Amino acid sequence: MPIVAQSTETTDWVSRFADEVIEESERRAPGKPVVVASGLSPSGPIHLGNLREVMTPHLVADEIRRRGREVRHLISWDDYDRYRKVPAGIAGVDESWAQHIGKPLTSVPAPQGSAFPNWAEHFKAAMVESLAELGVEFDGISQTAQYTSGVYREQILHAMKHRGDIDAVLAQYRTKPKGGAKKLQKPVDEAELEAAEGSGAAGEDDGSHGSAGYFPYKPYCGNCEKDLTTVTSYIDDTTELSYTCNECGFSETVRLNEFNRGKLVWKVDWPMRWAYEGVVFEPSGVDHSSPGSSFQVGGQIVGIFGGKQPIGPMYAFVGISGMAKMSSSRGGVPTPADALKIMEPQILRWLYARRRPNQSFKIAFDQEIQRLYDEWDKLDAKVEDGSALPADIAAHSRAVRTAAGELPRTARPMPYRTLASVADITAGHQDQALRILSELDPENPLATLDEARPRYDKAEAWINTQVPVDQRTIVREEADGELLKSLDEASQQSLRLLLDGLAEHWSLDGLTHLVYGVPKVQAGFAADATPKELPAEIKTAQRTFFALLYHLLVSRDTGPRLPTLLLAVGQERVRRLLGE
Repeated sequence: MPIVAQSTETTDWVSRFADEVIEESERRAPGKPVVVASGLSPSGPIHLGNLREVMTPHLVADEIRRRGREVRHLISWDDYDRYRKVPAGIAGVDESWAQHIGKPLTSVPAPQGSAFPNWAEHFKAAMVESLAELGVEFDGISQTAQYTSGVYREQILHAMKHRGDIDAVLAQYRTKPKGGAKKLQKPVDEAELEAAEGSGAAGEDDGSHGSAGYFPYKPYCGNCEKDLTTVTSYIDDTTELSYTCNECGFSETVRLNEFNRGKLVWKVDWPMRWAYEGVVFEPSGVDHSSPGSSFQVGGQIVGIFGGKQPIGPMYAFVGISGMAKMSSSRGGVPTPADALKIMEPQILRWLYARRRPNQSFKIAFDQEIQRLYDEWDKLDAKVEDGSALPADIAAHSRAVRTAAGELPRTARPMPYRTLASVADITAGHQDQALRILSELDPENPLATLDEARPRYDKAEAWINTQVPVDQRTIVREEADGELLKSLDEASQQSLRLLLDGLAEHWSLDGLTHLVYGVPKVQAGFAADATPKELPAEIKTAQRTFFALLYHLLVSRDTGPRLPTLLLAVGQERVRRLLGE
């Protein structure tokens, strides 16, 4: 593929990393495809924090593709890792699953009711589907397939031959500070918690280190399939390896040059793969980047395999509005699939593209999602009219398209908060929703609900899954006679002014002008008077008027924006509920 001129989008972090990665790739492997990598452990739901492990190299890889360069984005599925513990909150899983602790994830049954053959495939599938919706192009590598087919046999034998060198590197980090091991500020990732309790700085297993010496390889037991094994001897010349299982007592002697039921321990496995795949760029979470942890130690061990440590940033955590840092060991942690139910792929891509990897951010599942969509729509308009800043244009471009083309988008992107209000009020009645939405812009009415999709569906899903039932909007069936009778003359006049103007102002803009204008007119000002022309008391009068309308329409103090609510209720019903 020919090399084209560098992207003009040079003001964002993605372009800067792409420059570095291309330059480094040419130094290491001139003329060959650029290799970037991610690693994911399907030990449970793969959450939105894990997604940053993928989106960071994806965005860089996509920029490189835009420049006409060939690039491979590898995603290593760490499905040959041990099943470490029973995650909380996963449907169809109870403490009986504890019997599988220590087995490879691909040897653990899938949760009850799953259509997939094992635990790893069950959780991998949801992520694969989400990545497709997000437009992420990648080459998936199953570590179960790699290890059990013997792909890494030479690397394993090499590691065993140089186990003394590996041990010397790891020994630098085994000394515990006085008073015991230092407590980590953040919990380590699943892949960090390999096998049994180790003595490394992060509490990670760095291999068998008993009376027979150090071994960076751990077999899975030939009887119980668990990795609770100890290597008791190894002969380099013959590759004969003996081990004993500490769980079931099984022991055997095998030839490692023909044995495929085990794996290198994590701190050796990761740098081995860097060298084997020729990885140039791979980000790492703060858990992996602290002194003595996997990325730092791997940078020293990778040379033993004849490779170099990838370049790549340390990425910060991703949170959810109102929630702490995500951990896949806890149940109910939002996944990319959860986010894509309530927001379009472009919005989710934008959240990861607009923040540098070392900047933490939150993804809104609460009311903030409406503000987020407002911000996106403003940016969209600025990009359209040419007034957006270069960095914002770059982030927008990376959100709406990849090197392969534009992502599918909503034909008529109406305000998310409006769509959510309509979905809330209509409670699944699509004909009614279409009627309301078609009245928002009478001069250019919506012909079918499909024009507002998928954004309408996302807003409806947000209402149905994230808004508590007691906060949903239920329009009154009959007028509140007692309240209407109790109104003073000023309140009755305000309702009359509104009712008199309904027919003339029956559109979203018209009703907005009307409901804000009624208190102004009552106070002797023009309906279109600006805030600067009005006394502060007008705002108080508007709030009082709005509260009255909400009580008469939905029996609450607040609700969806009144213009949208009035359109949703319909002119005839509004008149009845307001006492006409």
